Amino acid sequence: MSDHLTIVNHPLVQHKLTLMREKSTSTAVFRQLLREISHLLAYEVTRDLPMTTTNIDTPLVEMDAPTLKGKKLALISILRAGNGLLDGVMDLIPSARVGFVGLYRDEETLKPVQYYYKVPGEMGSRVVIAVDPMLATGNSSAAAIDLLKESGATDIRFLCLLASPEGVALMKERHPDVPIITAALDERLNELGYILPGLGDAGDRMFGTK
Repeated sequence: MSDHLTIVNHPLVQHKLTLMREKSTSTAVFRQLLREISHLLAYEVTRDLPMTTTNIDTPLVEMDAPTLKGKKLALISILRAGNGLLDGVMDLIPSARVGFVGLYRDEETLKPVQYYYKVPGEMGSRVVIAVDPMLATGNSSAAAIDLLKESGATDIRFLCLLASPEGVALMKERHPDVPIITAALDERLNELGYILPGLGDAGDRMFGTK
């Protein structure tokens, strides 16, 4: 592991990921597992958030207690599959501001095409967590980070379920300042740009579409 790539090898993460990879896992169970695993990944991606203290009264005494510092976090879902991770992260950070980047992959060129973009204000003052279950070719992820930086974001973390070596390499080349947190670094991409061994199309499995 490096500063650029963190693989969360917690036993519960790895066990749930195995269940998600299994092709016979139903849509409902897949969706629930994704929400559960996103809680555990969110714990890792928020590990070093800036802290300060605030003065409070407990039932017994007054104290200076730790609290998050600065503006509310921005959670950015890379549509549509990012919404599966987004829901789980929001369970832990319900006050976060939320944005969406709509990109789809042209099946012939494998290049991202933008169709929607809406993010919170004051991005430069927020920790920004971009979520997308699959870091495959890296093209869509890098394009989404480009857009976030154009909106002023400077402290960006990328959270995904699976990553390919090719996607990690492209992200490191395009955005070396953006750390990647993932549950697994898989073997490679196939000729269609899908992660192997992977788990198929995360969006299709999450929403029951083909």
